[in-house]
Amino acid sequence: MSGRIVVVTGASGGIGRAVAQGFGARGDTVVLLARGERGLAGAVRDVQDAGGTAVALPTDVADHDAVFAAAARVEQEIGPIDTWVNVAFTSVFAPFRQIEPDEYKRVTEVSYLGFVYGTMAALRHMTPRDRGTIVQVGSALAYRGIPLQTAYCGAKHAIQGFNEALRCELLHERSNVHVTMVQMPAVNTPQFSWVLSRLPRQAQPVPPIYQPEWVARAVLHAADHPKRREYWVGSSTAGTLAANALAPGLLDRYLGRTGYRSQQTGTATDGERPANLWDPADGPDGKDYGSHGIFDKRAVATDPQLWASQHHGVLVGLAGAVLAGAVGLRLARR
Repeated sequence: MSGRIVVVTGASGGIGRAVAQGFGARGDTVVLLARGERGLAGAVRDVQDAGGTAVALPTDVADHDAVFAAAARVEQEIGPIDTWVNVAFTSVFAPFRQIEPDEYKRVTEVSYLGFVYGTMAALRHMTPRDRGTIVQVGSALAYRGIPLQTAYCGAKHAIQGFNEALRCELLHERSNVHVTMVQMPAVNTPQFSWVLSRLPRQAQPVPPIYQPEWVARAVLHAADHPKRREYWVGSSTAGTLAANALAPGLLDRYLGRTGYRSQQTGTATDGERPANLWDPADGPDGKDYGSHGIFDKRAVATDPQLWASQHHGVLVGLAGAVLAGAVGLRLARR
């Protein structure tokens, strides 16, 4: 399974960076698509140190011409693309009424249309030879919206619907090109330090928080086994999806009461923090943020949920149902 040509968008930091390094450890050639110069340079070193070959192509995934050109360049100069992984995103942490139209548009162009353009680019080359794999990195928020993240949740919901529809078309065509989606939990990535925030306090992922290297394993597994419709990573993801399916109205009320507080630390927002909505935080004047965020002390590196997801979700369903029942009972008593 080694020696493949893999394209990863959003490869300069966070999950994308960890995924690129994981493919590099297999000896793959990893093409890194992102905007940030310092982050891309760091990702190249990570892939090479892991044992792979790295090629950096600075690309804004919101620019479809740039994405198509990057894919064509890979095919012409490196070789046929075996796997394409869509990870790149941006967002705004703020109540909906505090987000400007152009900001919402930008989030949608990067976090949703970036996945569409990447998939289009990959299919242009994979379909004629009837082979290849596309992995969409999603989120539990593809099924369950939460406050303060309307733009991000909207994009992840859109990716989910788009991917399901495309998968049906490929099945109709009996294509040997496969698409799959990996639904992520809260992950300790740099996004909480560089996403545009109008929150009064430092944004944080809702615990339990997982390390990028751990969730990256699910992406590599999905690339190896793309016939599965989707994978769920993290016990919190399974529980959230199950609770939303069984008691969505109660979950709305619960998140309405707790969602603001649980997504912020007790520390005031730094007025000097960067925002990568329009320009990369890891550009020439920025720094390389790497794959990890600022929550290393609270993040975990293992979780039995990944094993369960890889084994057809039998344990996922059981655990999720139990958790959903407990959440529903708790809410019903309030």
